[in-house]
Amino acid sequence: MKNLLKSHQSLKLWAVIPAAGSGSRFSKSELKQYQVIQNKTVLEHTVQRLNTLPLSGYVLAVDAQDDFAKTLNFQNSEKAHFCHGGAERVNSVLNALNYLSEITSEDDWVLVHDAARPCVAQESLVSLVNSAVASNQSAILAIPVRDTLKSVETGAEIAKTVDRSKLWQAQTPQMAKLGVLKQAIEQALLSQVNITDEASALEYASETVQVVQGRSDNIKITYPDDLELAKLILSSQQSPA
Repeated sequence: MKNLLKSHQSLKLWAVIPAAGSGSRFSKSELKQYQVIQNKTVLEHTVQRLNTLPLSGYVLAVDAQDDFAKTLNFQNSEKAHFCHGGAERVNSVLNALNYLSEITSEDDWVLVHDAARPCVAQESLVSLVNSAVASNQSAILAIPVRDTLKSVETGAEIAKTVDRSKLWQAQTPQMAKLGVLKQAIEQALLSQVNITDEASALEYASETVQVVQGRSDNIKITYPDDLELAKLILSSQQSPA
């Protein structure tokens, strides 16, 4: 990280954390980002990981009725900004980008990271930032697909085995210039393109996006079982080697 700072003294990094999801796949009554691990919410862990980078600030896009997020003990709370989330993740991200457009330059770098992905390693974050800045191209964390993949088109019958040699599983953060990402998302939404992550919007806008190999322990908490796994991963990461 020191080499990054020395080489890019004027580098400005911002983080966007869409945190307005319903959490329906986790629980109909609870939000996954507010589950507690080691006396901190998942969201607090996530923010803490992102703050291992020299962020200029971070924007949390939360539900308009969410009166809990602002009460949390976020690291570097003086850098925290809040905006309203949208109906879908992509809308929350765009709201945060519009917010940032009012306070910073469109040439600043933005990392978009899932609220319920608290285990991302600092080394992965540093690799992502170094790769994006050195190439001046958008980049995402991803890992090569390891398992054999089957295509099932009708019922439960296997249609074929899918070649996995060129397949990567996308993770977050996903990093791009503020202006580039904002325009790509706006263009995709206008064209009613299905946007599942930031890279898909950038791809639609014909922007080059590179993959930076992350780690398999950078899990996203989606189901209750994932919370237990996240607890084990965080404990392991904090234990001496």
